[in-house]
Amino acid sequence: MDEYSRFVDWDKMDVSAQSQDSKELTCTDLHELKQLARQGYWAKNHSLRAKVYHKLISNIPCRTVTPDANVYRDIVGKIVGKRSSSSLPLPEFVDNSLIPTYCLNAEGVGAVRKIILCVANQFPDISFCPALPSVTALLLHYSRDEAECFEQVCRILACNDPSKRLIDQTFLAFESSCMTFGDLVNKYCQAAHKLMVAVSEDVLEVYSDWQRWLFGELPMAYIARIFDVFLVEGYKVLYRVALALLKFFHKVRAGQPMESDSIQQDIRAFVRDIAKSVSPERLLEKAFAIRLFSRKEIQLLQMANEKALQQKGITVKQKSLATPKRQNVHLAVHAENFKSEIVSVKEMRDIWSWIPERFALCQPLLLFTTLEHGCSLSRFYSHSEGHEPTLLLIKTTAKEVCGAYLSTDWSERRRGGNKLSFFGTGECFVFRLQPEVERYEWVIIKHPELASTGSETENHAQPASTTLSSSSIPSDPSDRLSPFLAARHFNLPSKTASMFMAGSSECIIVGGGDGQALYLDADLNHGRTSHCNTFNNQPLCSESFQISILEVWGFRDTMNG
Repeated sequence: MDEYSRFVDWDKMDVSAQSQDSKELTCTDLHELKQLARQGYWAKNHSLRAKVYHKLISNIPCRTVTPDANVYRDIVGKIVGKRSSSSLPLPEFVDNSLIPTYCLNAEGVGAVRKIILCVANQFPDISFCPALPSVTALLLHYSRDEAECFEQVCRILACNDPSKRLIDQTFLAFESSCMTFGDLVNKYCQAAHKLMVAVSEDVLEVYSDWQRWLFGELPMAYIARIFDVFLVEGYKVLYRVALALLKFFHKVRAGQPMESDSIQQDIRAFVRDIAKSVSPERLLEKAFAIRLFSRKEIQLLQMANEKALQQKGITVKQKSLATPKRQNVHLAVHAENFKSEIVSVKEMRDIWSWIPERFALCQPLLLFTTLEHGCSLSRFYSHSEGHEPTLLLIKTTAKEVCGAYLSTDWSERRRGGNKLSFFGTGECFVFRLQPEVERYEWVIIKHPELASTGSETENHAQPASTTLSSSSIPSDPSDRLSPFLAARHFNLPSKTASMFMAGSSECIIVGGGDGQALYLDADLNHGRTSHCNTFNNQPLCSESFQISILEVWGFRDTMNG
């Protein structure tokens, strides 16, 4: 065997990874490197994969002073002493994570603990890093000695490129990544998300396992293939694969009874035994088939989630507490404190399961109701302004119930003066609760003066004052509006700016999705909907309707009163 076999138990290693063909990697072009990584060019050659890992990790931009192999040789004796490797305690920041043995031999299993302790000695600023044991164990398979593995782990941890996120090292970063993953599941795995809401009291607790699925439960052949791509493409790959895992879990287990009392345990068991149903190649194929939003957009969402956690004082993991509860399903909407004339507690909990994770830590707060405040658009605005986001609920005289999640403060409408002003973000959506529950994906409202300019699509727009575009994702990602956050985060030219809410003294318009839009008149007595026939879905409600009751709800911070 080769020089990278010291810590490997070849009886456990996948036969396909034992090839000793003398392949080399001379590619330096990033695009070509991505293709090779996704195709598994070095996956079947142990020595080549080791050399590629070494090359890729050596090219990671790091802090000026980053511990190397010589540092390990200097400190390992002092830190480990005469203790046996198996008795070495792990640092608290790994959060009792599993130490996967993968295909390590007895020497390798002991070496992982030694390396982690030495890393903890050199990185006192790490406060939470549950992925570290898995990453260390994986890299040890492709290292000539412990010192080399230590150096590679340190370089990953010491990356100082702000655009290149690798491994979470604080509880704030980890928890916000779990919230971001929850947001992505809500967008891309709606069937699976619906199942999670139905069977779990705490959805975020389930989604907080997402890194464990990858760095802990997945078999060696799978995590190695993922790591191949991760070192080339970065953190976004992890989201992709975790979403694919959830999609496969839902597909394979659809309609089957749960195998345990916990959906968390069921997903873990599925991931551990994934080889029974999905190959590594199929998993990656599924992951890259997801049209995930850009790295910049996901980074902005992550920042928004971090800010929400910081504002609530959730920056470190409390020893006496579990991770913060996603209070939407069973905790935020308290039956004894909630009273709506339009929806039940259960229906409000269903709505809460659709909202972004950073606001699901809040409780609903009634801001406006036509029963108390009358049918006045000016009073609607005065009671709603200063709150972001808000929830609009409508009950018609025909007993239909629909509504909208509105991401932006209504005061933004003033930017347009007396004209109909467009604003909002792609987090806006409309929904129907009665006669059937349906959530409609977002679609943009285009400025009327832009509806007939530019592209061929725009030239065929309807000659109405406002149009809806179902083809809201241009082929060039740089021209695409962020689906999550306001366009002001991107230096978009005004002609490409498209928003999701509109308000004036005469009406309100909300572009919801799948061709749906909601129009409310100034007297708040009448409304109408727009339904694009190109979508195979039911209309939001009657094309023209009379409003029986209208309510606006805000989001009250449960931790800061």
